[in-house]
Amino acid sequence: MGIEEIKSHIELLDKIKKHENSYLLLYKSGTENSDCAYRNLITASNKIKESNIFVADVSKVKDIHQVYNISSAPSLLEFNNDLYKNVIKGCQDEKYYSALFENAIYVAQAKKDGKKQKAVTVYSTPTCSWCNTIKAYLKKNNIRFREVDVSKDQKAAEAMVKKSGQQGVPQTEINGQIIVGFDKAKINQMLEIKG
Repeated sequence: MGIEEIKSHIELLDKIKKHENSYLLLYKSGTENSDCAYRNLITASNKIKESNIFVADVSKVKDIHQVYNISSAPSLLEFNNDLYKNVIKGCQDEKYYSALFENAIYVAQAKKDGKKQKAVTVYSTPTCSWCNTIKAYLKKNNIRFREVDVSKDQKAAEAMVKKSGQQGVPQTEINGQIIVGFDKAKINQMLEIKG
């Protein structure tokens, strides 16, 4: 579906009110970090069928970042209907954006089907083999999850340690409860996976 360029805050509000989940990348064209985020966002958005992804260059659009008190670019703003929900600062890799969009689509579909999707977050690092094992296991069982690379996100790493008291990965958070390591039996129980 592609990414749409936004020219003003009024236009943004008009676009996002039509969708349950929407995203806006505030970026500054020509800067390394913003160009990285823009490139990775486009790659991720091309892999999904439905996308409510918008971009605005802060050197051209002056009213959006002020409304949401955003002082750095790139910043990806998340909206639920027309309510501002979250901000993700900096350039994330394409896999991060893909997981974010896929999870939102899955949750929306589960709601439509009357199923309650549990919030699942996997804290991992690129060099962790058990992290890859748990992610593959969740995907095999059609469990949508958000992946957080704690090697790139210091605040997320600190939050993870605060929740669990542990620094090691993988850690899986299911509806606020932390599972340290790949504890298949506990994951199966919490996510109602048969097997």
